[in-house]
Amino acid sequence: MTIQQIISQGVADAVKALYGIDADPAKISPSPTKKEFEGNLTVMVFPFLKASHKAPEQTGTEIGEWLVANTDAIEGFNVIKGFLNLSIAADFWRDRLEQIAADENFGFREATEESPLVMVEYSSPNTNKPLHLGHVRNNLLGNAVARILKANGNRVVKTNIVNDRGIHICKSMLAWQKWGEGATPESTGKKGDHLIGDFYVAFDKHFRAEVAEIMERENIEKEEAEKKSPLMAEAREMLRRWEQGDPEVRRLWEMMNEWVYAGFDETYKRMGVDFDKIYYESNTYLEGKELVEKGLAEGIFYRKDDGSVWADLTPDGLDHKLLLRADGTSVYMTQDIGTAKLRYLDFPIDRMIYVVGNEQNYHFQVLSLLLDKLGFKWGKDLVHFSYGMVELPEGKMKSREGTVVDADDLMDTMIADASEASADRLKELPAEEAADIARMVGLGALKYFLLKVDPRKNMLFNPKESIDFNGNTGPFLQYTYARIRSVLRKAGDINTAEIAKAHPNEKEIALIQKLGDFPAVVAEAGNSLSPALIANYCFDLAKEYNQFYHDYSILKESDESVKALRLELSSVVARTLRSAAGLLGIEMPERM
Repeated sequence: MTIQQIISQGVADAVKALYGIDADPAKISPSPTKKEFEGNLTVMVFPFLKASHKAPEQTGTEIGEWLVANTDAIEGFNVIKGFLNLSIAADFWRDRLEQIAADENFGFREATEESPLVMVEYSSPNTNKPLHLGHVRNNLLGNAVARILKANGNRVVKTNIVNDRGIHICKSMLAWQKWGEGATPESTGKKGDHLIGDFYVAFDKHFRAEVAEIMERENIEKEEAEKKSPLMAEAREMLRRWEQGDPEVRRLWEMMNEWVYAGFDETYKRMGVDFDKIYYESNTYLEGKELVEKGLAEGIFYRKDDGSVWADLTPDGLDHKLLLRADGTSVYMTQDIGTAKLRYLDFPIDRMIYVVGNEQNYHFQVLSLLLDKLGFKWGKDLVHFSYGMVELPEGKMKSREGTVVDADDLMDTMIADASEASADRLKELPAEEAADIARMVGLGALKYFLLKVDPRKNMLFNPKESIDFNGNTGPFLQYTYARIRSVLRKAGDINTAEIAKAHPNEKEIALIQKLGDFPAVVAEAGNSLSPALIANYCFDLAKEYNQFYHDYSILKESDESVKALRLELSSVVARTLRSAAGLLGIEMPERM
């Protein structure tokens, strides 16, 4: 049992013995005692006043006295108004440290065959351009959520839906035909996703120039000129040929998509994210059309006079939603319905979590209703993990396309900044090891900065600010970990037999108490789907340790029992930092 559980049960037993009432221990929640008061954990006594018929101070005193007399872990108390501050025996904390040290998976729960199967979808890129800054936050959030859910004993499947069809893909394909001169990733030395992104930009450049020329020549508005664009007409014709299965168009589509997939894979690997299953819109949209037609036949949906198919969601407080256009082509909603069907066939999902930005809140509200109407048992309870947008300070970084920040450029810059910031620290190391540490630090800075913020909020990412070895940053955590590992290497084996003789001081108790909080933090992060809780726990733990390290000697401590306790404490802090940071996808270097 954790100390919180011991106290909760103890208080329940106390009020039963003192006042004859049955209190639910689960509803008694000890919280850390405020720093200005003596004690480790605090319990509110207000809920028991009706039974005690006494003032808060007297009620707290009676409960405190009962706990000291009947609970070994509690050695003292004080009452401030209606708050009972409890002091935990030093020996309890020492024993607690040894319990934590003995549990290599402390804070994590193992999944069983009966554990819920949770699917997490994230990334969702288009194959007409590279991954950008928005994808970085999406991937890091999705990957962290999946890791946290797994740490809470769930079976987890990580999925990705690739948007590999549609007019945007045909624009890149047409531009390559017209102006590519047979360019390939090999001939240009470019990653495939970057190469295709360049042709998407080229199409837009020529299209805008063409529209401007039509507007001037025919003296018409932009919207009308766009409709008359021969270039856009060619792209639409290519899309029609693709949907009809034209062999030439399909071969070009497959070749260019393979280039993009290879580029994506390289970026994903570097970012440290992966997937158990990847779905492709080109395979799922037809499944969606079939389900919509089935829903139409069953009276779930309706057809308008122009042939388009709609869902009437007004009884659910929404509006009418288009599912198939008049020409029979599908919309994004149709694709998502088809993807849901394939996933349901592939996996017996208990819970589905979509990691998608908050601009799609309405889309997922509609999708949930439609899936429920079509009979997917988890449809009504699907979770849209809705997160805010991320931006960079203007001028801080350059974008490959001039409008968005390329993910590869961002990672390159972060690693270069980390290498520059840590040059003095790494100059004595072999070049290869120094480069690997700079990679860990740069990517750690990026991941921590994006994940420490409440995911629901919009945020501003400042690359320079993220690489600070003293602030609330990834490098601060990594430096703390590396510092501890250095101490442990110098110390050699820990004489664990001596620990039983030690009596931890106030600072050591605070650290052990913080370590003991880790399982509850992991559980709450899983319940609320918030990687930020893990990030902030890491920072608090690292900050607490660094204060301890500053105040107390470890290697030069003359008392062997105290030295052994501090080394064990340091070892467990390092392990917990590594485990917690690992949930965020952050690597910890052994030296810095």
